[in-house]
Amino acid sequence: MKFYHFLLMLIALAPLSVSAQITGKITDGDNDYPLEYATAALFDQESGELVTGVITNLDGVFTIDEVKNGTYYLEASFIGFETKTIKDIVVENRKGADLGTIALTMGGTQLEEVVVKGERATMINKIDRQVFDTKKFQNSLGGSATDVVKNIPSVSVDGQGEISVRGSTGFVVLLNGNPVQGNASTLLNQLPANAIERVEVITAPSAKYDPEGKAGILNIITRKGAADGSFAQINLKGGLPSIETYGNDKAHQRYGADATYNIRKGDWNISMGANYQRNDLGGRREGDVFTIINNTLTQFPSSGERSFDEINYSGRFTVDYAPDDKNAYSLGFYGGKRKKDRLADIVYYDNHGISPAVGGERLYTFQYYNHNLRTRKSDFVLGSFDYSHIFDNTSKLSTSFLYEYTLLGGPTESDNLGEPDRNIIYQQEYNTNDNPLNGIRLSLDYAWKPFAIGQLETGYQYRNLDHTGDFVYERKDDTTGGTFELVPEFSSEVDLQRSIHSGYAQLTGAKDKWEYAAGVRIEAMDRELDLRDKQGLIDTTYAYDYVKPFPSASVQYTFENNTKLKAAYSKRVERTTTFKMNPFPEREHSETLEQGDPTLKPEFIDLLEVGISKNFDGGNSIFATAYYRDTKNLVNRVNTIYNDTILNRIYSNVGKAKSLGLELGAQLKPTKNWSNFIGANLYNYSIDGTYDGRNIDSSSFVYSINANSTYDFTETTSLQFTFNYLSERITAQGEDSRFYSPNLTFKKSFLNDRLTATLQWQNIDMGLLDTNEQRITTYREGEFYTTTNYVYEVDMVLLNLSYNFNKNKNKSKFIDSEFGKQEF
Repeated sequence: MKFYHFLLMLIALAPLSVSAQITGKITDGDNDYPLEYATAALFDQESGELVTGVITNLDGVFTIDEVKNGTYYLEASFIGFETKTIKDIVVENRKGADLGTIALTMGGTQLEEVVVKGERATMINKIDRQVFDTKKFQNSLGGSATDVVKNIPSVSVDGQGEISVRGSTGFVVLLNGNPVQGNASTLLNQLPANAIERVEVITAPSAKYDPEGKAGILNIITRKGAADGSFAQINLKGGLPSIETYGNDKAHQRYGADATYNIRKGDWNISMGANYQRNDLGGRREGDVFTIINNTLTQFPSSGERSFDEINYSGRFTVDYAPDDKNAYSLGFYGGKRKKDRLADIVYYDNHGISPAVGGERLYTFQYYNHNLRTRKSDFVLGSFDYSHIFDNTSKLSTSFLYEYTLLGGPTESDNLGEPDRNIIYQQEYNTNDNPLNGIRLSLDYAWKPFAIGQLETGYQYRNLDHTGDFVYERKDDTTGGTFELVPEFSSEVDLQRSIHSGYAQLTGAKDKWEYAAGVRIEAMDRELDLRDKQGLIDTTYAYDYVKPFPSASVQYTFENNTKLKAAYSKRVERTTTFKMNPFPEREHSETLEQGDPTLKPEFIDLLEVGISKNFDGGNSIFATAYYRDTKNLVNRVNTIYNDTILNRIYSNVGKAKSLGLELGAQLKPTKNWSNFIGANLYNYSIDGTYDGRNIDSSSFVYSINANSTYDFTETTSLQFTFNYLSERITAQGEDSRFYSPNLTFKKSFLNDRLTATLQWQNIDMGLLDTNEQRITTYREGEFYTTTNYVYEVDMVLLNLSYNFNKNKNKSKFIDSEFGKQEF
């Protein structure tokens, strides 16, 4: 209780701890977005001498304390923006000044009739993050957030569409700084790229953020406006017919539309939006598998279709009310549906057994056809309410409440039929599940400046997840009239309840050329997983809880030549999903079962990084960041043999993992009209652990390259080439091949920039390359071997049209899923 008494005393004394203050807020004049870590330098107006300087906080707000009586001027600046000077600031009788909002403009200067235009940097380095301007990534227009982030040096996307940050799929997505707990790939695939202003990569997050995500945070900043008026925009996307059909059963369709309407008048800001996307992907898979049981080898090579049909549609509504400069309210709703079908119609054309396994005779030869359609659905409704208040001493209180209901589920049908006579039925199976999810998040944050050395931020967050699952697995029995009957060993009821209480304290500040932040977050988690089978024979509850500190610290120094050197540390956690803890097997397709581990522990991660960045004249810059990530309780998917033709994929804690890497990036502008951005991530990844009584000791060197080159023919016409490459890498039980994708984009704007047309040629191949193709291999010496080559659609041509009905800016602001996307 003494801590709370001390906290209340600090809050009460905060207004008395200063004499005269000068306050204000620095924003990006193009979109009214607050500029964190902008500089506010105060000068004596008579002598011109520098009195002091401070930096802005996350909300762009600065406070200069202990200002003596006198007349001053202030210079507000931020890298890539023009410096703005505020003169005749009078301080007398211990009465300070509130300078209000200071809007900075991007580097451009007008002298008489000569105009020199600056260009927004593709990337800006800050003490705790890298900020990327999405306007530079033209290949993403009309697409999704995934098409945006795959251009970032830290990020790679493999052949299965899985997104990784610094080689890890464990990262968290924020939307405009607000937590969006969920499967990152699902969220990024749904969010329209046209709505994104910039992406912030926070690789060593501070204690202010929830500690989830072993690779850090991607903060997606959506477009906003600055003035009263209305904004209306509609975006249309259409794809040309597939050039390569791969013999797939149906023609693939790619089209969609998203629309936004925003009206801002006085104290009110109302946003409405709707989105529909149909995004199919054709392809095929070629595989070979063998198992060895009792010295008998069973081999079943295969070939056939593997394609995806995906439909997303949703509607959003948000209303903001700011009656004065001190108070702000926001109420938001979001609802929609998602559906993704994965069709795998595979012919196992030479299924056979050999005994003994080495040099033996064939026991039989058999072939069959497997029709496998897996459907994943998600219906969701969310509501949120936010309130913030700024006190007279410029301290700020922020509160947020979110409720989410999501109904997850979807069937999988698997039919083993004769080949070539598919009227012969060997086996028909059907499994489905309903997973209603209820999630609540409540957060309270308070920031003030009780010390001269910096701002103190404290906060509390409560999160509760109630996730129930009903898994039904049925098999058709021809002996009982062809009815589907329950398969008990694959059917279950799974209930997960997880509650998390956390609180943090963090100090941030700046002095001279130093910027620093340090804090700690303490988290208490309680988790209960209740498992029941359909026969009433199993009813077991697995409990797991912890109370742990998650410290963080960062520091940055700016040299005279605008070179910046920084270092950071962050403790993180990767929590487990319900799917990975369900021990009842789920039949993914003919040759695979998947199951989880109810005793699965969260991963705990230590992140450390050191970086340097340098800006040059002419829009050129370079950066390099060395990083180290140590992971305990590593969760891996490992394979075992279920029977002679089925492998069992199990999620398990297998030991420790370490990553030691280097990120490099450069923005190069050889000529006025030609700009280039290239980034690379190189790292060594090693696993040290055990599973099923065997050691897992693997190490591999992995690298990825993301590059784009843009040439502007005129102010309204440009051509951009992008290239994404991910090298081959060793896994716990095998290896994944390299994966790459080249793309070309032509962009032209009309009608005074109101209409923009973008023609995209994605996954360029022309029959000459192995674009959009990846082979995945796993093996265990003397037990099994599996290799599958996934070949997905190439030479896709799309046309995107975007039309703004007026010249006002977009002030739209929406909420997004906190819990459901993680389980989709």
